[in-house]
Amino acid sequence: MKSEKKALLQDLIENAGGCAVTDGGFATQLETHGASITDPLWSAICLIKDPHLIKKVHLEYLEAGANILVTSSYQATIPGFLSKGLSIEEGELLLQRSVKLAVEARDSFWNLAKRNPRNKYRRALVAASIGSYGAYLADGSEYRGLYGPNVNLEKLKDFHRRRLQVLIEAGPDLIAFETIPNKIEAQACVELLEEENVQIPSWICFTSVDGDNAPSGESFEDCLEVINKSNKVDAVGINCAPPHFMESLICKFKQLTKKAIIVYPNSGEVWDGRAKKWLPSKCFHDEDFGFHATKWRDLGAKIIGGCCRTTPSTIQIISNALREKS
Repeated sequence: MKSEKKALLQDLIENAGGCAVTDGGFATQLETHGASITDPLWSAICLIKDPHLIKKVHLEYLEAGANILVTSSYQATIPGFLSKGLSIEEGELLLQRSVKLAVEARDSFWNLAKRNPRNKYRRALVAASIGSYGAYLADGSEYRGLYGPNVNLEKLKDFHRRRLQVLIEAGPDLIAFETIPNKIEAQACVELLEEENVQIPSWICFTSVDGDNAPSGESFEDCLEVINKSNKVDAVGINCAPPHFMESLICKFKQLTKKAIIVYPNSGEVWDGRAKKWLPSKCFHDEDFGFHATKWRDLGAKIIGGCCRTTPSTIQIISNALREKS
């Protein structure tokens, strides 16, 4: 059973023709449906206020062709829930809810899709999202990677441990560490996977603000060193960086690791963590993602999707392009 669980991600990639599709921006789509996420918990506030909208967004991404659903737990942390006046038990139930909503959406969608003999879909996997410590701080630290002298390896492991335990107990197919900004937090993630003896596949995604290094300024060669030594991490890559960084970063990662490479960039807009707003830039249009997704696939990416400000339309374009040229 353990080996079957570990093979889930690789099997999905192979069954998808060599490149699977993960979903896109979550907060963006929740706002489209009227959710208010101007809160330190960001989109995770909807676990409390609007769980039906979370399920609705999951279903929209499945309809668009996503093979992987990422849960709404990116900024959902027990300290964050405590700051809202909730108890530890209530916070843990909300973390479990994030997985339950994604699993329910996946199962209901698949039960309908598989009845259609012309079904073009595959049964999706659910990845439990664990955002970086910087995401919890809600001050843009995940784009700087400088946590200060008081945040050491043990503090980072202590911060993530219970959330990881609760999410795994909820029954996802995968674990997704997202927007990791530095080497020390990557090491904390790897050591936690080892110490907790996690038996499901996982990925660790960094972000980048210069297209060459981690936000901390550390090289990806240094950041990947500890990851490459672990058999608990199945894929590694980049999320929430501009799409025009992806080509060179895939080539870089291809030289630095033998693990599957995953990329899910944002729309190209730039998040100002202090001002709490998106700044305009030379963005990709949705239609550009299809052409570039096939290029990223050809360069070696095994999982492709979108992050902030991308939508089900983006994922539909990526999914169609990869299916046509697989």
